This record gives sequence, structure tokens and C-alpha cells, in this order.
Amino acid sequence: MESIKNILWFKEINKKDIASVGGKGANLGEMYNIGLPIPPGFCVSAQAYQNFIETAKIDKKMYSLLDNLDVEKTDALYDAAEKVQEIILDTEIPDKLKSDIKAAYNNMTIDIDIIKTTSKEAVNMIKAGRDLAFVAVRSSATAEDLPTASFAGQQATYLNIKGAEELLKAVKKCWASLFTARAIYYRVKNKFEHSKVFISVIVQKMVNADSAGVMFTIDPSTNEDNIVIEAGFGLGEAVVGGSITPDRYIIDKKTLATKKKEIHEQEWAIIRDPETGRNKKTDLSKEEGKKQKVSDENIKILSELAMKIEEKTNGTRKRNLNFIFFRLTFV
Repeated sequence: MESIKNILWFKEINKKDIASVGGKGANLGEMYNIGLPIPPGFCVSAQAYQNFIETAKIDKKMYSLLDNLDVEKTDALYDAAEKVQEIILDTEIPDKLKSDIKAAYNNMTIDIDIIKTTSKEAVNMIKAGRDLAFVAVRSSATAEDLPTASFAGQQATYLNIKGAEELLKAVKKCWASLFTARAIYYRVKNKFEHSKVFISVIVQKMVNADSAGVMFTIDPSTNEDNIVIEAGFGLGEAVVGGSITPDRYIIDKKTLATKKKEIHEQEWAIIRDPETGRNKKTDLSKEEGKKQKVSDENIKILSELAMKIEEKTNGTRKRNLNFIFFRLTFV
């Protein structure tokens, strides 16, 4: 394979880069570069993944397990999925790629422009005074968010990852998640060749959110021209995984007035354990769980951001923005 770029920072990414960073990565790059309050990060490119499986000569072995697989036979499907994932997880990442991922991660606490314009000694001094970053590690397949199919949500996400070695493990798990039983079944049914779909991994600074959720610039249920925000307390995993019934706010796009609020009681939330740094499920009091998850003031701020997305992306509809809200500041 020709020389490839293993790491692409959000600042370097736009909507034309789906082949390198997948749909999710390309959208993050777009939002980051129009000035939205997106936490900084980078993508391990899809070409890095492709190079990994080809250099290690595991690609043919992986795909042979899927040849002529009858995905309607559940046991056979799950058995093949497990075997392909094991092959990926048991294979060592090439040294150059390891080094590039570690270097990018270690630079996450410093603005990329400072890294490019400051001496190596000065950058090392800055890094020495800062703790290692907690990061979210997300999969972004190159076939996501296509007009004819959507693979979004099929691959893995890992939150509150800290340390270079833990990050490398999470990257491999994201690669392996390209071959879950669900993902294999979906590709077969939609006639996508397994060998033509690759995966990028997004590494983004983690926000220890008070509230998190999803925002749409058009109502996904009715196609009405409203902004819709769904939110819950804690990290967004409970919302996007369907484990809780989130608050739902419907906003008029012309006036940004809130037309409707659905406040749902939340019994528990996923938070970062301050002692271990790991995610943990914590019970909420009856009083706390009944509260509105995003304040009226911040519903308006989010709605303004939604309109900015449409304006800067030429009015693209049905754009879905995962947002993370932390106290009164978007970071």
C-alpha cells in the first residue's frame, strides 16, 4: 500500500473525507471547522485499519469466514462474527501506527496549532504539567450515513478511556466491532461487500457531562420543520442506547421558541466515577430525576447551534448532532 496518513485531526477533515474517516468523522470535522463547540480530537484513518489487516495478512482469513455465510442461520452468524473479531483482537497493531496513535493522544491536551508552531522542548514542558486526557473512542464506518443505507449505531463506542495502552485496546475493539453479527447481517442484506467497507476510529476529548443527548434539525418522527432535542442526565450512552426515556423538547425553527416539552422521570444515570475514572451507574433521587434535563436558556443555545449547522451546511436536512452539555459551557 502507498504511504498513508494514519492520523487526521478534526481541523483537517471535511465532508469530502468519508472514505478516510467515515460519516461520523466527516460530520465532526465539518462542525468543528464552522466554529461549533466541538471537543478536540482526531481520527485514526480507515486506511490505517486497511493497512493493519493487509500488512498482518489477516484480511483473507477474515473474509473467508464470511464467504457463503447464511446470515439467516443465527448460530452460524454469531460464530463467524466471534471468530473474525477474535482474529482482529489477537493481531498486533503495526509499530508505526501504534507510535502515531500514542503521539496524537499525548498531544490532545495542547492545541494543534501550538504543536505546529512551538518547539518540541516547549511542547513537552506544557504536556508535563497536564494530566493525561480522558477520551471517547468511537467507530466511524466508511459506509455510514449514505443516501441508500445507514450503518450508524452498529459499531462500538468506548467512553472515559485514559492512557495510551488503554486507547490502543479500544481502537482494536472498534475495528473488531465492524464484524458484529448485526453489522455482518446488515451488509449482506443491503448487498455491501465486507471487503469494501472500512472503519475509522474517532478519538475525542471526553466531557464529563451533566446532561447529554441528541439533537435533530428536523423532527425524525414527523418530518416537521422543528428542532428536536432529546436529553438525559449523565453521559449520553443511556439516551442513545434506549435505556432511559429522555426528555424531549420541540423547538420552532423560525422563532426558536419551545413549542413542547416532555419531561420524563429518570431513575439513574451513567457518570464517571471520580475515584476510578470508569463509567458507573448511579441512582438519582426522586426529586432530581423529575427535573428538566436541559435548562430553557440552554435549549435556546442548542437551537441556535442547530440553525448554524443548517446555515453553514447549505440547509442540509435531517442532520443529527450528538451533543454533550457540561454545566454552562460547551467544550
